Amino acid sequence: MSESAGRQEIWVEKYRPERLEDVVGHENIISRIESYVEQNDLPHLLFAGPAGVGKTATSVSIAKEVYGDDWRENFLELNASDERGIDVVRDRIKNFARASFGGYDYRIIFLDEADALTSDAQSALRRTMEQFSNNTRFILSCNYSSQIIDPIQSRCAVFRFSQLSDDAVAAQVRNIAEREGIEYTDDGVDALVYAADGDMRRAINSLQAAAATGERVEEDVVYGITATARPEEIEEMVTSAITGDFVAARSVLDEMLTERGLAGGDIIDQLHRSVWEFELEEEAAVRLMDRVGEADYRIAEGANEKVQLEALLASVALEN
Repeated sequence: MSESAGRQEIWVEKYRPERLEDVVGHENIISRIESYVEQNDLPHLLFAGPAGVGKTATSVSIAKEVYGDDWRENFLELNASDERGIDVVRDRIKNFARASFGGYDYRIIFLDEADALTSDAQSALRRTMEQFSNNTRFILSCNYSSQIIDPIQSRCAVFRFSQLSDDAVAAQVRNIAEREGIEYTDDGVDALVYAADGDMRRAINSLQAAAATGERVEEDVVYGITATARPEEIEEMVTSAITGDFVAARSVLDEMLTERGLAGGDIIDQLHRSVWEFELEEEAAVRLMDRVGEADYRIAEGANEKVQLEALLASVALEN
């Protein structure tokens, strides 16, 4: 395949792991799942963790390990938040589980975003899991395991996927860039890792978007296409506020929000990630974190982003 043809593909899919050993960043989890597969003793599984860390990739890899080339016929992927409702999902599960198949002891049903189901829907799902436990294994994926009812959790082996380490994301970004023949700088990779914040999907998509510009993948390009503020900009804004210079802090904020169109929620997220990297005194850092939490809540409830962020900076400036 030519380089230009390769760039027409979505790299997240092109470089999706084919086997469990290809899943990066979760060695302990993968080794336990590999033992289940080797012993042909797969329980129901519950994968919990943030987006883009490998939950779906692991589920598909399990099917490919168990069924080989027949994995598509024996693996059903459903999205639990589908607007068609749990009744349709249950019908599809029942039809899939009842269908005749040969050569395998069980089929696998992967239910993504299971925490989007109501408690009643989860209760219905629990009964369905019981009904077909003899010939079907369920893999449930969610962001928050606390949203899954206890009767389902107790029927599953629970695996908690954490955010991927910076080293794991950087290694995969470099690997893909080299395989695609993309020029990149170390600063560019660092920027991709920072913007991704442990989300491999976001890192790979950002790499492809940066490569599509035709330029070398470097820091300026990455921050431009990911709509991410530089860490030093966030630090400058906070430092100005802490020293009492509200006007300077507001100027940096205004440039990010108005001229570059960054989202207020993203700036809050970056502030939260960076508070402990600013070498602030502990008391100042704690006060800043308190204000970040309050602004985040208000923005999430629908308050004006710019007003809340300016209020955050004003509060910090007044305290110093």
